[in-house]
Amino acid sequence: MPRIDQWELRLAEAIEAARDQPFRWGEHDCAIWAFDLRRDIAGGHDVAALWRGRYSTPRGAVRVMRRLGWSSLEAVGRDLLGEPLPSVHLAQRGDLVLANTGLGFGACLGTRAAGIAPEGLVFVPLSACRLVWRV
Repeated sequence: MPRIDQWELRLAEAIEAARDQPFRWGEHDCAIWAFDLRRDIAGGHDVAALWRGRYSTPRGAVRVMRRLGWSSLEAVGRDLLGEPLPSVHLAQRGDLVLANTGLGFGACLGTRAAGIAPEGLVFVPLSACRLVWRV
């Protein structure tokens, strides 16, 4: 999927905007933020529309995932993004990642990844991520 012109600016704007937004299940959480970012930097389809606003708790998120046929965040990624790259070490800025930590989905920033967690915008080392998808 080709990225739009000035995608780096959109990435920076998304990170800045996330600093001031509180975490909200189904509105501003790891999956919503990461998939909205993908849409905004690649001009793609709004896949987060499948679940945006349909849950407000972690339990509700799991229920919606199961209704949509997914058993895990990894299954969401594989279904919506395809097969991940063979190694996290191939990640480039703007690619989507799935972290081993409580972060869930996020975006590669180089040697770190950013994403939305209950405590807000968080940064983790790229080494804390287990899967990466090219955007």
